[in-house]
Amino acid sequence: MGSLVRSPPAPGADDHGRFVITLEQCVPFVIALLVLAIELTPAHFLYTGPFLTATPALAALTMGPRGTMATAGVALTVSVITATYNEAWGSDQVYSNLAGLLLVSAASITTSNAVRTRRQSELDQIRRIASAAQEVILRPVPARLGPLRAASTYLAAETGARIGGDLYEAVYTRYGVRLIVGDVRGKGLHAVRAAAAVLSAFREAVHYEDDLVEVVDHCAAALRREGAVTGAVDEDDQVEEFVTVLVAQVPDTPVVQLVNRGHPPPLVLSHGKVHPLLPTSPLPPLGLEGFFSGPPAKAESYPFAPGDRLLLYTDGVIEARNRDNGFFPLPEAMEAVHPCTPPEFLHDLHGRLMHHTEGWLADDVAMVVIDRIDT
Repeated sequence: MGSLVRSPPAPGADDHGRFVITLEQCVPFVIALLVLAIELTPAHFLYTGPFLTATPALAALTMGPRGTMATAGVALTVSVITATYNEAWGSDQVYSNLAGLLLVSAASITTSNAVRTRRQSELDQIRRIASAAQEVILRPVPARLGPLRAASTYLAAETGARIGGDLYEAVYTRYGVRLIVGDVRGKGLHAVRAAAAVLSAFREAVHYEDDLVEVVDHCAAALRREGAVTGAVDEDDQVEEFVTVLVAQVPDTPVVQLVNRGHPPPLVLSHGKVHPLLPTSPLPPLGLEGFFSGPPAKAESYPFAPGDRLLLYTDGVIEARNRDNGFFPLPEAMEAVHPCTPPEFLHDLHGRLMHHTEGWLADDVAMVVIDRIDT
């Protein structure tokens, strides 16, 4: 994630990887162009047939069936052009080169298609397992929580099959409705363990701690205990292990109380307008308390009247980008949704988010929406 306190990935890391892959995919086409250059110059006495025949096989290593077919088409076109230019039609060498090229192309396309199908099947299976593991930790919030109507959604990123660390929960207690939304740095099993530790501490503490800050402190202590377990966190990740969380409490009075530990601020939709509930004193994420100094944490209150709608979310929502690298305009999207129930609201937001990103998410997304209703 990339909130205000989380360091983004190393600059250029992803760009470097994409550049290398693109470079590898260009190799077959570069070879075809070199062959064409040789055959159309006095250097055509060099025997280039094996190089051209190998281009579909090289393409099959880095491209899918379509890329391999395109490479085979380019190689075949070069063969026809050079044979015509050199007036070589009728020679056994030309026909043997064409036969070899067609044979290698057919084998490369078939192999590429088989590998693509197998990888997709394995990835789909791993994603199903990851989704099942995620659902063990996260459960949909109840549709009715005292004076609130609620709904939740979780969307897994499409960048791979690793389980994410987004978390959320809503519990009705004697102090009112208490909610948490958070995001663990990184992905994988260590992120799931950290999310499970924070959620377990929250689910227990909300019922007997009257101070919302104490609830958050219990979550921080649980994260420290989890990090102290040998092997629970990789040594390279341990120094950067942290969780951004937002803990909210909705009492019977028309307010919402928040403790924000480095998480994106929630948004309130009131009378058709959206505004963020920004903390007056930013607080560090769980796990980074030792690196920050400041005033003691305290819960902050904001108006939350009947008819208002509150959205808690992870940064996968606001950091979702389109092809022009533009971020998803969450406040505008909330204002554009017609009045509806919380589940319908999240369904509409989901549709707008996927439309903005053209169906591709770079990070997991979790959202919880609550409406205060007249009781």
